[in-house]
Formats: sequence, structure tokens, C-alpha cells
Amino acid sequence: MSSIQSEIAAAAAACVVEEGLEYGPAKQRALKNLGLPPRTALPDNDLVEQAVREHIAIFCADTQPHELRALRELALIWMDKLSAFEPLLGGAVWHGTATRLSDIYLQLFTDDPKALELWLINHQHPYDVATARGLQGQPVDALSLQVQCAPLQTWVGLHLFVNPTQAQRGALLADSQGRKPRGGMLAVRNLLVITESTS
Repeated sequence: MSSIQSEIAAAAAACVVEEGLEYGPAKQRALKNLGLPPRTALPDNDLVEQAVREHIAIFCADTQPHELRALRELALIWMDKLSAFEPLLGGAVWHGTATRLSDIYLQLFTDDPKALELWLINHQHPYDVATARGLQGQPVDALSLQVQCAPLQTWVGLHLFVNPTQAQRGALLADSQGRKPRGGMLAVRNLLVITESTS
């Protein structure tokens, strides 16, 4: 790993934590902020995540644990509402690097792609639809809405990825660092219990 990649990772981490950017856009912003050529080799996501954790430890240690807990509790509320779709929480809220600027990402499973849209319509939740890459690499619908997080007195982006049921196979396989990349309701509850006992 080059020192320039470490520098890019640190600059990207600042964009993630302070502006709520996702890793891809944050790396591009870091290149621009550092005045580096567009084709400069970028650090991988593991390195950026490590830099995010370091940035949080230095600059946000007082506020981030409270913000993370509030987002995990909000995610759990929505996982309960959407339990028929067997939701799995991923992203920064699952991995523990979320701040008040982070969005919530849920992977859902159903063989009726329109079922989730009908649920949102019936419960009067306005949403936007885009196409994203599913867990098995196939294009899937991603439904995005804004939900209120009362403890943080802010609105949070909630992104719901509609995967076919068969995509559950392998959804919990360990990532490159040997960690579960996402977790279900029980796992999220366990995270909240663990943080409660250590705070």
C-alpha cells in the first residue's frame, strides 16, 4: 500500500464522516481535493473503512456512539415493519461506522418485486425507485425514502433493495475481513445490547 493511497483514504474518510458521502464518490472527491490525476490508483474499501474508523475516533468519539445507536434503533423499527420481507441490515449502520449523516441500507427478499411498492403505497410512504446491483450481481429495484429519526432530530435516507428470495443463499457469507457483511433483526438487537452494556 502506497502512502498516496493512505492519503486518499484519509481524505475520503473525512468526506464520508463529515458529508455523508458513500465510499465511491468520497474517493473521487478525495482525488479532486488532493489535486491528484483522475486515473490515480484508489485505495480499496477496506482501507477507506479503516480510515473512517480512525477519523471517527479522533474527531467524533463524543457524538458518534449516540448517533450510531439511534440509527440502529431506527433500522430495527423498519426491519420489524418489513419483517415479511426478511430484511438484512448492511452498510455503515451495521458495521458501526455510521454518523447522523449516514443512510440505512436494508436488503429485502421476495419473489413478487411489486409487493414492497404496494406495502409502501398502502402505508402512505412516498418513495423513489432506481435500479441497483443486487446481492447476486443482478439488477434489482432500490426503493428510497426519507424517514424521521426523532433522537437525532433529523431525516434519514432509507434504501430498500428488493432481491429475489434465492438471493438469501450466501447473503451472510463472511467478507474479506471475515465479518458478516449484514445481519438480521436478532443480530441488530444483539449489537444494541452489546453497546448498551459497554456504554
